[in-house]
This record gives sequence, structure tokens and C-alpha cells, in this order.
Amino acid sequence: MVALTDDAIARIRSMIQSGELPPGARLPPEPQLAAQMGLSRSGVREAVKVLESARVLDVRRGDGTYVTSLAPRLLLEGLGVAVELLRDDTLLEVMEVRRMLEPVATGLAALRMTDADLDELSRILEQMRAAADDAEKLIRFDTAFHHTVIATTGNETLTSLLNGLSSRTVRARVWRGLIEGNAAHKTIDEHHAIYLALRSRDQLLAQASALMHVNTSEAWLRRVLAAKAADA
Repeated sequence: MVALTDDAIARIRSMIQSGELPPGARLPPEPQLAAQMGLSRSGVREAVKVLESARVLDVRRGDGTYVTSLAPRLLLEGLGVAVELLRDDTLLEVMEVRRMLEPVATGLAALRMTDADLDELSRILEQMRAAADDAEKLIRFDTAFHHTVIATTGNETLTSLLNGLSSRTVRARVWRGLIEGNAAHKTIDEHHAIYLALRSRDQLLAQASALMHVNTSEAWLRRVLAAKAADA
């Protein structure tokens, strides 16, 4: 059954990639699709379930099965869930990937942000300062700050990737460590530095400010994980 399901998945993916089933297209009924591919109906049925979970297909009860928009935000939606399940040592690898991507994306945002986007960042910064000792609020505002910055690049794939990599688990560990180490205000100042670089439309300064911030977060995560390992 597994082999038949894998074969059916490969066949449907091939039909989508070739343009035979473009985004929004309705798949033939299950019996017809199975006959067309020369596979069992059960294999096709399981393949559809897998591709539905992957946001490639949209099964509408009583209507039919359709190819989704295949937008990056849909197809990469599961990345955040996967990151949440990663072990501690692998979370550091995630931070390393963020260090490669986030500063460059922030530099690009400096060239593309509107005044309204910058005003929104200023508002979020005010909220962060007001919540400097509240980890849960800081996690929420920190997420909003970086999402606002990255989204203004206009690159949906990059935005979806970084949103997925910036897991709540990592943010929670870092912010709680910062609060306990009396370093939350320093990190909020780093957000302010990113904001000022963006406001000045300085791409290189924005990139450097973001790199400094990711390095700070990574360093604190290493300390938090090291303390956890020592306690164990």
C-alpha cells in the first residue's frame, strides 16, 4: 500500500508540475483518476489525503478535490510545526539558518518599507518597551515586529520560511532568558536600532543591525540550553 500511495503521489505531483492540473484545477473523480493512472482507488485515496495535509490539494466534501493556489504560505505552513518539534541541539541549527537569511531580508526591507509600515514598527516598539518584564507579551510583539519587517520585502517564500523558522519555542526560551538576565531592555534597544536603520532607508546598516540582533538571540539561546543541560 505504501508503494502504491507513493506512486500515486508522484503521479499527481507530476500532473501538477506539468501544468496538466494547474492551481485551482479540479481533479477527475477518484475512479476516473485511478483508471487514468493505472493504480488502485485505495492508493489514489491515500495519496489525496497526504497531499491534502501538505496543502497541495483541497478536498471539498460534496464538491470535489482541487489543486490549491500552491502559494508559499500554504506549502510552507507546516515548517513552523516541524520547528516546534525539533530537539535542542537542532534549534541552534535553526538559529544559524536565521542568521543567514534574516539580516539580508531586513536589508531588503529597508528599500521597500512604506511610511505606514515604519509607523507600525514604531507602535510595536512602544508596546515592547511597555511590556519589558512580561515574556508572553514580548514574544507576541517580537513576532509582530519581525513579521512586519520581513513581509515588506514582498517575497512570500522568504516571509513564509522565516516565519516558520522563528518558532514560538525559540522566542520563548530567549525572552525568558533575557528577562532573567536583566537584558530585555538591551534587546529591545536592538529592535530600536533596526527600526532607525529602516527609517533611514540604509540597507547595509539595517542588515548589520539585524545580524547583531540575531547573534544576541542565538547567544542567549545557547546559554539557556547549556543551563538546561547542566541541570539535567
